[in-house]
Parts: sequence; C-alpha cells; structure tokens
Amino acid sequence: MERPSMLRRPMLAGSASLALLIALLGAPLAAANTLVFTAIPDEDETRLQQRFQAVADYLADELEIEVRFIPVTSYAASVTAFRNNQVQLAWFGGFTGVQARERVPGSRAIAQGVEDPEYKSYFIANHQSGLEPHSGDTAPEGLRGLTFSFGSQSSTSGRLLPEYFLREHLGSSPDELFARVGFSGNHSRTISVVQSGAYQAGVVSYKAWENELEAGTIDLERVQVIWESPPYPDYQWTVRGDVDERFGEGFTERLQQALLDMDDPELLASFPRSGFIPATNDDYREILDVARQLELLD
Repeated sequence: MERPSMLRRPMLAGSASLALLIALLGAPLAAANTLVFTAIPDEDETRLQQRFQAVADYLADELEIEVRFIPVTSYAASVTAFRNNQVQLAWFGGFTGVQARERVPGSRAIAQGVEDPEYKSYFIANHQSGLEPHSGDTAPEGLRGLTFSFGSQSSTSGRLLPEYFLREHLGSSPDELFARVGFSGNHSRTISVVQSGAYQAGVVSYKAWENELEAGTIDLERVQVIWESPPYPDYQWTVRGDVDERFGEGFTERLQQALLDMDDPELLASFPRSGFIPATNDDYREILDVARQLELLD
C-alpha cells in the first residue's frame, strides 16, 4: 500500500495529567547499576504489570544486572519518563517511540515484534449500530454519523493511523464524520465502551483485540470487527543513547541480542508476539514524517 504522507489537519497530542507529571519529575533516578524500563499502557494495567515483571526477570538473567519495570498511566507519561532518564528502555508504539527518540538524541529503536512491520488496526462496532463487516480497501461509509471512540490520543494503532485512513478514505475529519468523538485512553477501554454501547464504533490494535478475545472479555454477540486497516509499522523497543556509558561498552548490543533471543512462549504470548527482530529508527521514518507535518513534535 502507499504509505501515509500527511494528514490534512493537525491533531492534538496527548498529555499526562498534572499529578502524574509531578510524580514523574519528582521520582528519584534508579541506581546506576539498575536498568529501568516501562511500556505504553495500551491494555488493562494489572495485566501489563504481570507480563512485564516476567520480562524484567528475563532481562536480569540475560544481562546479569538488576532490571526493574515501572508502570505509567498514560502514553505521554511513558515518553516523559524516558526523556527524564527515569527509564532507559521502553516498549513504545510507533508514535510514542518517535516522540521519545526526538526528545532524547542518540536514542535507538533496537527490536520490534515479527508482526510489527505490518501492523494493523481493527475498526469495531456495537451490533446495535447496524454496521456489518466490510471487506473493501477503504473505510466503510456506514461509519458516518455514529458515535466513535479512539484509544489514547498518542496511540499509533488507536488514533494516529486510523485517523489518517478515515481522512484519506472518507474525506473528512473525525469531528465532521462522527456525531461524537471520544478518547478512551487504551485499547481495552475502547473495546469496553463499544461493547457496552456507550459508543457505537471505535478502533483498536488488532493484537489488543486478539488478546482480549483470548482472555474472554469480548462478547461477540454485542461487538464485532467491521473493518481491517491497511498495514503500517508500529511497536518497538527503544533504548536511550547513553546506556553504554552507564552500563559499559557494548551494552546496547547485548540488550538487543537478549530481546532477539527471547523465545519463551509464555513471555512472547504476553506481548503478544511470535518473536522479535532487529529494528532501526528508519523503520519509523514514515510515522516521523507524519508527526512533523502535523506539528505534533515539541
């Protein structure tokens, strides 16, 4: 498919709450010999804590250093923690990764899921909306006039690229297309508000949908996938450019190799990914270009 070049109107970037920013700015830096990482809160927070603690234990064994996972409550907060060196490594979405690397020169995308170069979003709808599954190459016209929920304002799969496709395919901004537009905060909540009928339709990461389906939280009698977006690059591990100074020469390469070597089915299922492959900043050039054109980068 043709990759996105630009959106027609600027979109507001997400921001962390004042209380969370104060907490992040006031938190002490980790010990010099501790690698701290975080992840965008794209799904239920309790499940995120469980899955990433196991990743911390794995990395600690592989790297022979202390590794600690700290949760954050918003996408913007993950970028803030990375910028302030409260975390040195993060599992970012495409857009949050671009934001972080722009704010911390020298930072690198080092690994992505096997599935991430060809990621996609699922547009979903409550059955009472009357929408039926649509197999065409463009977003369904039946979305017009409905209430619609995105995820986080900084989400690649839950906002940035879906909005791009809506604008390109239907020729209007979300405010023009929909009767009401909301931002749930993450994919799990988007599924919840559409399933409950609070919103007639919404958009989520296809991985989050599959994860929630496996967890048994989706009632297919109430909500369904109506359209699958074209592919685009998304999630990746990004590391600060100064970690070799902190942990020793060659640490970035050792960290990258540890991520690439992750093959425990339980660890991989928690993302969920089938494995990890190398990534570079250039893999996300298109998302960077869109963000710049929209003036979303500080």
